[in-house]
Amino acid sequence: MMKKCGAEFFGTFWLVLGGCGSAVLAAAFPNVGIGLLGVSLAFGLTVLTMAFAIGHISGCHLNPAVSFGLWAGGRFPAKDLLPYIASQVLGGIAAGGVLYLIASGTPSFSLSAGFASNGYGAHSPGGYNLSAALITEVVMTMMFLLVILGATDKRAPQGFAPIAIGLCLTLIHLISIPVTNTSVNPARSTGVAVFVGDWAVAQLWLFWVAPIIGGILGAFVYRFLGSERA
Repeated sequence: MMKKCGAEFFGTFWLVLGGCGSAVLAAAFPNVGIGLLGVSLAFGLTVLTMAFAIGHISGCHLNPAVSFGLWAGGRFPAKDLLPYIASQVLGGIAAGGVLYLIASGTPSFSLSAGFASNGYGAHSPGGYNLSAALITEVVMTMMFLLVILGATDKRAPQGFAPIAIGLCLTLIHLISIPVTNTSVNPARSTGVAVFVGDWAVAQLWLFWVAPIIGGILGAFVYRFLGSERA
């Protein structure tokens, strides 16, 4: 379990550093910024690379909503939920700390820009309200779990799951960055919100509740669709 939790810690660290780091450091860099497409791809690449690197160690959840979804889907024991989630959150916060140290190395840096935090209302990139943010996070996480469970099913083509999962996360970001800055991952949201404080922490509840609900719903959908019973 220690090795599994270590893998989840470093895997989530990479997801937050790579995904949020691309948003904070590179998205709008003068003249050569990578934009929303680049940030979306960065998040997908973190999951794809870590799925190959640590999938055989911990299953590469990197996300409390994924852990809950896999539990609801009968793929993960309840007794391992707490240590996995704790490792994921700590990995996300550690990455947020490293990103803060890097980003604050320039005089133009300010946490008031959001530090890649997730939000709704005035803190949504597109000004989307709470209802839109809630629906987005639930549905996107539900679809993410549907892809994860389907791609890792023993009946699916073997060896391609990391590619499908990474590209799914890329697509999710392409759709939903304007709405919430895309969470679908409570550890990712927490990892940067704790450094912003204020509104980011006040709105953090949504980015725990909605992804976990979505993950569990995705598991129920796949248990119905993927059942081998007639």
